Amino acid sequence: MPESTIVHVAEIDTPIGEMLAAASDTHLVLLEFSHRHMLETQLERVSRAFDCVFERGDSPIIALVRTQLAEYFRGDRTEFEVPIHVPGTPFQTRVWEELRRIPIGTTTSYARVAQAIGEPLAVRAVARANGDNRVAILIPCHRVIGSDGSLTGYGGGLWRKKRLLDLEARVQALSLF
Repeated sequence: MPESTIVHVAEIDTPIGEMLAAASDTHLVLLEFSHRHMLETQLERVSRAFDCVFERGDSPIIALVRTQLAEYFRGDRTEFEVPIHVPGTPFQTRVWEELRRIPIGTTTSYARVAQAIGEPLAVRAVARANGDNRVAILIPCHRVIGSDGSLTGYGGGLWRKKRLLDLEARVQALSLF
């Protein structure tokens, strides 16, 4: 029987709460808020997808995430350069790729994401895929809002979504000068 993949798991402190990062030797596979109600489900999905064993402790990938998140929260980073691997259905993968195209300091709607991936009637499915995103902030699902401009669902809590959007709006505004 082949050995299971080891996935390192460590906490990362951020200005909006503790996050849990999980990474193989080569890729980030999960970044979630530690108190998210779906955390256990997401960890189970990672375990199944990678046939892995979780091991507490840092890794080079987690150290990179920690550094880049600190730069992001200081306003010094607008794009992440962390290798990510998040298996999902082909539909989820298309949604997550589209989310990564949303520029910092901007928002879009579930309907616009659905149109962008060529599935204009799949708004609810886009919302589900958005909620199934296992890599918060780096795959910026927080940039998706309701068609009416309202803040809608965010696994980390709407207050965190607002804080992330406010931070990004300030960074974007400062970059114009």
